[in-house]
Amino acid sequence: MNETVETTPSHMEPEVTEKSRLRRRARLPMKATKCQKGFEESLKYEENVEESQELGAHDVLVELHAASLNYRELAIANVENGPAGTIVPDVVPGSDGAGVVKSVGSGVTAFKEGDRVITHLAPGVVESDGDEAPPAYANIAAGLGQAIDGTLRSEGIFTEAALVHAPESLGWLQAATLTCSGLTAWNSLFGLKGRAVGPGDWVLVQGTGGVSIAALQFAVAAGAVVVATTSTEEKAARLLALGAKHTINYQSNPDNWGQEARDLTPGGKGFDMVVDIGGNATLSQSLLAVRINGVVVAAGLSGGAAEPVPLLAALAHACIVRGLLLGSRSQLRDMVRFIDEKGIVPVVDDMVFELSQTKEAYKWLLERKHFSKVAIRIDH
Repeated sequence: MNETVETTPSHMEPEVTEKSRLRRRARLPMKATKCQKGFEESLKYEENVEESQELGAHDVLVELHAASLNYRELAIANVENGPAGTIVPDVVPGSDGAGVVKSVGSGVTAFKEGDRVITHLAPGVVESDGDEAPPAYANIAAGLGQAIDGTLRSEGIFTEAALVHAPESLGWLQAATLTCSGLTAWNSLFGLKGRAVGPGDWVLVQGTGGVSIAALQFAVAAGAVVVATTSTEEKAARLLALGAKHTINYQSNPDNWGQEARDLTPGGKGFDMVVDIGGNATLSQSLLAVRINGVVVAAGLSGGAAEPVPLLAALAHACIVRGLLLGSRSQLRDMVRFIDEKGIVPVVDDMVFELSQTKEAYKWLLERKHFSKVAIRIDH
């Protein structure tokens, strides 16, 4: 039995061809491209869905075994009040997934039946500009789970540009965390030529979400000294167990935790790199923490609405501020190799959901009950 989770207009029925398969899925039914009301109303779970199994020359049929969620999924399910933008009707949400190749199109040479793969969110930029090209916002909006059917289904057809080989050392749940948060963390730490994090560098990460935990694990594996911010003693203990040298409770010092973190660095000179995931809500503190000629990576917006931090603020701190969205397909491959070489095991939240529980998984993410990544198991 196949299953999926989807975003689709309720009046539209899937076309059935001579070659078809049954699947399970989650989807977002909608009558127009801007009518989402949030996942509680819009997200639907379906079983015994018939779909064409015919492959184009560069298509790959993947049996998915796990997926994971990002805040992007919440935004896509809430178009009226969110920043996601236009959504293709009937789309299956989810960008992060891992599975096994069942069959390939006639022009596919990189994959074969039985290969373990993970998804790359933005295949369009690969097809237009190559594996080295970083995605822009338009490529993200045109990617998996928004304009192209994503990973919240038991199997699906993907263009080969949307896949890379999975780490050999990881199980399905762990491999399914890498598409967005893993790649964003990797690009943050190693994507700027000449400024890649290495032994002895000091790195500041923020909180216990997917990007921050992945950045912590990658930086520690690269030999860096990592300081992590958090809000509870329980989370602090987990961060220390993952290799953080120190933790800072930002709730106990909300107006000056950046300076508090900076004071931990040798001579109080500041961090070589700060991975900022909060946007305007945290950027001013990140600037306090970074050293002269250090790098602040603007990698997320999870802090919510806040007074904008002017770009000119970087002048006062004499640092580099680098914005990024995910990373290239080539970087995704580099990250996979690094994970296998270093034996890194990505962290998955203790609460793991089934595909039929996708709505509960969305709620878990929305309520910020998770540590690192919210994962969904897809049994067969």
